[in-house]
Amino acid sequence: IQVALCLDTSNSMDGLIDQAKSQLWKMVNELASTKKAGKTPDIELALYEYGNSGLAVTEGYIRQVSALTTDLDMISEKLFELKTNGGDEYCGWTIQDVTNNLAWSDNNQDLKLIIIAGNEPFNQGKVDYKIACKAAITKGIIVNTIHCGDYEGGVRHFWKDGADLTDGKYMNIDTDAKVVHIETPYDDDILKLNNQFNDTYIGFGSVGRNRKAMQMQQDANAATYGTANNVERAVSKSKKAYRNEKWDLVDAMEKDEEILDEIKKEDLPEEMKGMTKAEQKAYIEKKAKERETLQTEINELNKKRQDFITKKQQENAETLTLDNVMLKAIREQAEVKGFINK
Repeated sequence: IQVALCLDTSNSMDGLIDQAKSQLWKMVNELASTKKAGKTPDIELALYEYGNSGLAVTEGYIRQVSALTTDLDMISEKLFELKTNGGDEYCGWTIQDVTNNLAWSDNNQDLKLIIIAGNEPFNQGKVDYKIACKAAITKGIIVNTIHCGDYEGGVRHFWKDGADLTDGKYMNIDTDAKVVHIETPYDDDILKLNNQFNDTYIGFGSVGRNRKAMQMQQDANAATYGTANNVERAVSKSKKAYRNEKWDLVDAMEKDEEILDEIKKEDLPEEMKGMTKAEQKAYIEKKAKERETLQTEINELNKKRQDFITKKQQENAETLTLDNVMLKAIREQAEVKGFINK
């Protein structure tokens, strides 16, 4: 599953960015909970910003913040660094850039989505959005559009037409609405397990220590939007989609059993430097088993948590926030491709 999230970062879009920050992990959980033919999919996210006058006019005020990656912590870090600034929003140019400059899969069985959100007319700029959208669907990329404003205004300003050209979904949100985070009786237990989960990561190499610190920082960033959002991130980390083989020895050894033969002693964490090769392997395997147990416990608690949230949501009217409109569209499009939420 490949998803490119394109956010308008012009002056009026603070509410949109705020909702994206608070809902990233809920979207990841929606995708990570699916299976196709009994298998869990790889999930790659990309992040773009557009419409920011701090960006180069020659590039259409568009910036690739991150290419498609499975590194979810990095996406979170980049998202929390986004700042708004006045500018011109060129949706057609953005879609063209995203279509041409990301490493999209050639497999028609994969789900490939562009999600673009903004508030200005969709037809601005020198690149015809109709041509850009048709080029995207030719590659099997569905474009979902989110108008930050009223529904009919988005229709008049071609946001619906852009989605229709690729069999995508047109949606509108209220960027001033506050996302409702439903807290549950299971949250504290999940967060305690998450702290233990973090202790199973064994950073190695020059980036290991920095990446462990980043992991903790993204926990803290998620927590700024409340306990419920922090729990969403904890649940995401317990999924197979959350992989860190580039800096964590547990994930690295799962991918390559001979990884210890390739690592220099100075690149090992302090606690492993005095161990024999057999002791090092046993230590990593012990952490792997601990992690697997914690993943199971977190997911079992999350099932109870989701049941609680579903009941609460039924009691409240649905608001037009990013999570409500985006998750529904993603769920429907994933099912068409055979990705079923279990």
